Amino acid sequence: MPPNGLKLLGAWFSPFALRVQISLNLKGLDYEVVEETLNPKSDLLLKSNPVHKKIPVLFHGDKVICDSTIIVEYIDEVWTNAPSILPSNAYDRANARFWVAWIDDKWLTSMRSILVAEDDEAKKPHLEQIEEIHERMEEVLNKFSEGKAFFGGDTIGYLDICLGSIWDWNRVMEEMNGRKVFDEAKNPALAKWAKTFAAHPAVNGLLPDTHNLIEFAEVFERKWTAEAAQ
Repeated sequence: MPPNGLKLLGAWFSPFALRVQISLNLKGLDYEVVEETLNPKSDLLLKSNPVHKKIPVLFHGDKVICDSTIIVEYIDEVWTNAPSILPSNAYDRANARFWVAWIDDKWLTSMRSILVAEDDEAKKPHLEQIEEIHERMEEVLNKFSEGKAFFGGDTIGYLDICLGSIWDWNRVMEEMNGRKVFDEAKNPALAKWAKTFAAHPAVNGLLPDTHNLIEFAEVFERKWTAEAAQ
C-alpha cells in the first residue's frame, strides 16, 4: 500500500470507480487499486460497505469512505492542493452537485431500462432520454464554462469528472442498439469537451475499451432481464 494509505476497491468497468481514480490522479496522489469482480462480491466489499455492498470504496489508512460522489468530495477536502475539484463558490458548488445528481438519476434509470427492455419499441423512449440528457448538458456546458475547456473552467472539475466517467457508455448504447444517441452536430461544445476530457493527463489511459464494455453490458443485460422476468 502507498505511504499515504490510499487504496481503491473498484472495477475496470465501473464509471463510479473511474470518478475516484480521475480525482486521485488530479491531486497527484499515489494509490493502490484492488479489482472487485462482484461475482461473487468479495468479503472485503461486504465488510467495508455493508449497507449498500457496492463499489467504489476508498480506504484512507483506517478510514473507509463509500459512494463515488462522496469519495470525490472527500478527496477534494482532504487534499487541498490545486486543482480544486469542486468550485470554491458555494452557489457554484450547489449547482455542480445538482447537475451531477440529475445526471446520475436520469442516466442510470435510462441505461438500465434500455438493457431490460423487451424490444426496440420499448427501448425508444429511454434512448431518447439519453439524447435529451446530452442536449441539456450542452446548454449547461455553454453556461458554466464561459467558453473555456471544461464545465469547471480551465481545469477538470466535479461535473466534468462525473459526466466524463459515463461518457464511453454512449458508444456502448449505440453499438448495442444500432442507433446514434449522441449527435455531434446538435451538441458541438459537448463533442469538443469529450475529446479534451479524454486526452487530459488525469484521464488518458483510464477509459475502458468500448468492446470490453459491450461484453460486460451484455452480461448485465441478461442478468437484469432475467431478474425483471421473475
